[in-house]
Amino acid sequence: MIVTTTQTVEGKRIVNYKGVIAGEAILGANVFKDMFAGLRDIVGGRSGTYERELQRAREIALKELEQKASDMGANAVVGVDLDYEVLGTGNGMLMVSASGTAVVVD
Repeated sequence: MIVTTTQTVEGKRIVNYKGVIAGEAILGANVFKDMFAGLRDIVGGRSGTYERELQRAREIALKELEQKASDMGANAVVGVDLDYEVLGTGNGMLMVSASGTAVVVD
């Protein structure tokens, strides 16, 4: 499955548009992880915990996007856009949304 942020796939011709699709992942942050990330923010540096959770959410959203494209008979997704949101009470949840157009390329 080819997944790209561009509107075309270089060297390939889009022969069929299957439709707009989306994949989402919402992950809750563990209270202890939040506490340690907060300490890290106070003393400076990067929060490895949040970076790993963000990466995991992005991977889940993209895998869901690929699965939906495959289920529609597509072999590529073009125009992929990733959006990030913090949700919930105290911003305790992370949402990543991936959207794009499922297509068939030859």
